[in-house]
Amino acid sequence: MAAPPASADTPCSPPPSPAAGDGPDRPVAKSEAACEDRSNVEALDRLLPPVGAGRSPRKRTTSQCKSEPPLLRTSKRTIYTAGRPPWYNEHGTQSKEAFAIGLGGGSASGKTTVARMIIEALDVPWVVLLSMDSFYKVLTRQQQEQAALNNYNFDHPDAFDFDLIVSTLQKLKQGKSVKVPVYDFTTHSRKKDWKTLYGANVIIFEGIMAFADKTLLELLDMKIFVDTDSDIRLVRRLRRDIGERGRDITGVIKQYNKFVKPAFDQYIQPTMRLADIVVPRGSGNAVAIDLIVQHVHSQLEERELSVRAALASAHQCHPLPQTLSVLKSTPQVRGMHTIIRDKETSRDEFIFYSKRLMRLLIEHALSFLPFQDCVVQTPQGQDYAGKCYAGKQITGVSILRAGETMEPALRAVCKDVRIGTILIQTNQLTGEPELHYLRLPKDISDDHVILMDCTVSTGAAAMMAVRVLLDHDVPEDKIFLLSLLMAEMGVHSVAYAFPRVRIITTAVDKRVNDLFRIIPGIGNFGDRYFGTDAAPDGSDEEEVAWAS
Repeated sequence: MAAPPASADTPCSPPPSPAAGDGPDRPVAKSEAACEDRSNVEALDRLLPPVGAGRSPRKRTTSQCKSEPPLLRTSKRTIYTAGRPPWYNEHGTQSKEAFAIGLGGGSASGKTTVARMIIEALDVPWVVLLSMDSFYKVLTRQQQEQAALNNYNFDHPDAFDFDLIVSTLQKLKQGKSVKVPVYDFTTHSRKKDWKTLYGANVIIFEGIMAFADKTLLELLDMKIFVDTDSDIRLVRRLRRDIGERGRDITGVIKQYNKFVKPAFDQYIQPTMRLADIVVPRGSGNAVAIDLIVQHVHSQLEERELSVRAALASAHQCHPLPQTLSVLKSTPQVRGMHTIIRDKETSRDEFIFYSKRLMRLLIEHALSFLPFQDCVVQTPQGQDYAGKCYAGKQITGVSILRAGETMEPALRAVCKDVRIGTILIQTNQLTGEPELHYLRLPKDISDDHVILMDCTVSTGAAAMMAVRVLLDHDVPEDKIFLLSLLMAEMGVHSVAYAFPRVRIITTAVDKRVNDLFRIIPGIGNFGDRYFGTDAAPDGSDEEEVAWAS
């Protein structure tokens, strides 16, 4: 879409920093010509056809950062790409890979706009948009000098790190967490901090060389070529480079004729024959986009899984697993359970005795961490043969909301412990757990992770949380699942799917009723702890609504 023209009384400002784009160019600082360039942009806008009127200007594709909630802003609304349904079966393994769509086409052909239109029309959770622009190679000093003179070809296949692209896409399809480089288009280098992408039912990969590598092609389940008239692409590129990067018309046309057009003719246009679908006119072809969306929906339906029902009927008649450790039921522990299970117990007493149990549970769990022999010297100058923690670091991860009540107990006994959070809720229509949000510390794969949830009934939420940790490369035997109260069904579900995860609790109840609530149970832990209203029928809503 054309950018709105500057008003007559708006002073011209220095050109903005360059945005990421196909074939990055070093900006030419010519602030004295900014007003003239803006006039050129306005003139170029009039050359573009009025396709998709009303759409917001193209914004650069950015990888979803780990510190931000996953969302996609479109011209109509903000779509929160949250509520990811199970991507694994009752065995804890991924049954089908994510559906990968490749979007190819020339520079400024409208690939990103088409990608966003597909995402908006799909209206499904957890869609990842991956841009090829993130994978430009780091330039040598000589290549940087060439780039500064507009003599480096960014539109050649050799400009991209295809090995990294392939490995990143492979991991995303397998449901793994990946780190995506952030490319600095002014210095032609990768920034120190990479972005983290995780969790996708659909992956949309777009770039000018999306179909230029054989291995990459094999990873794409659908290949779409966006075919836009060369004159329109040139006008769009002129408008972008002049309006957004402060370059002059002469320089843009020179680079287009020297690199962009020859690369399109030699490397990009021939790949059109590899596409499953060709979309003429790009974002203006609503019929083609509707057909694409229908096909993707049909593929997603084949990938739907029903985990909770499978958990309710699978492996429930076996003895409790050896990986389960239950806190010794001393009269003191039994007495505290009596108090917190009593429906007449006040909120203050419920919180007090719950905290006491949490502290005992955490202390008990820490005894399963690896320790090694060490010798220290006492103030009396004598050696003492003791033990010290043999791991790198301990990280706590709470399953919101009830799980966060265990964080203070963990902090009280583990100095400088890092804390992460995972939000999992049950879809009231399907009854399946859905991942809505996660925030995990960096480099968690090296840590022993204490996963905390106050109650575990079917084990559906716990399984999803464990799967998330595994997808972030945490070894299974370094995960400790802690809960104040568990049902046998939940214990079996987690142990069957993840036999090396250590399960630690203060009590295990025998039954789960037809509504997946622990019997005799403890009630809705979150409501009782936080003082929020219970469900109208007095049921243990949290074990359903929060997928315990």
